[in-house]
Amino acid sequence: MTFIPLHAFSDNYIWIIHEKDSSLIWAVDPGDANVVSQYCDTHDLELAGILITHHHQDHTGGVAQLKAHYQCQVYGPAHLAPMVTHPLQEGDTVTVFSRSFRVLETPGHTLDHLCYFSDQDTPVLFSGDTLFRGGCGRIMEGTPEQMLAAMNKLAALPDNTLVYCTHEYTLANYRFALHLDQQNKALLAAQQDSQQARQQKQVTLPSSMGLEKQTNPFLRSHIPALVSQAAQQLNEAAATNQVDAFSQVRRAKDTFS
Repeated sequence: MTFIPLHAFSDNYIWIIHEKDSSLIWAVDPGDANVVSQYCDTHDLELAGILITHHHQDHTGGVAQLKAHYQCQVYGPAHLAPMVTHPLQEGDTVTVFSRSFRVLETPGHTLDHLCYFSDQDTPVLFSGDTLFRGGCGRIMEGTPEQMLAAMNKLAALPDNTLVYCTHEYTLANYRFALHLDQQNKALLAAQQDSQQARQQKQVTLPSSMGLEKQTNPFLRSHIPALVSQAAQQLNEAAATNQVDAFSQVRRAKDTFS
């Protein structure tokens, strides 16, 4: 099974799931129908199913057109019915070719956000806008407490889990991460690797959960020195409880330039 990033808008990735020798594909968060249709036409493929992580237009804008054209199944948050044909909640499973994906509810960026995790062979996570390489989604509908819970839920996945998010935000995320964590050797190496990839017009994904736990400030907000740096940027005293510390790191990112 292969996972292929299709570029959409300025920095979105629509992930295509393809099983070897199959004439069918699945798409994750197809915000632009034309991108997926053109891929299908070019490679003589048919769209069998869609996974949606959350309701934002850049993740769902192409779903209705693709569903009508290919008569495909659509899995995602329940409130998106009837666009979603198979509403999902925590603990549900979705079978995509030979893989079974478990649904993880991760509210924070949005209240309806879902991630999809498969632990077969090399584990795979489609993290939408919850977890990015080096970052996390803005808290647009949820609370810091919810977003921290989502981070902790994902951090509990195996270190070798491959993380496929839906935006190319890596270099900007690393610039902020290094502002808080300047001596982090794993972070410095990851930034260099990502810079080289982008210079060659390559994607910086997937990441791995192990790398994220070493480098992502939103999985490291339990580290006092990192929180202290965020608090200093905000002209605040460093928080001493986990939720407030996470909130300080998130608010520091929101105001970082």
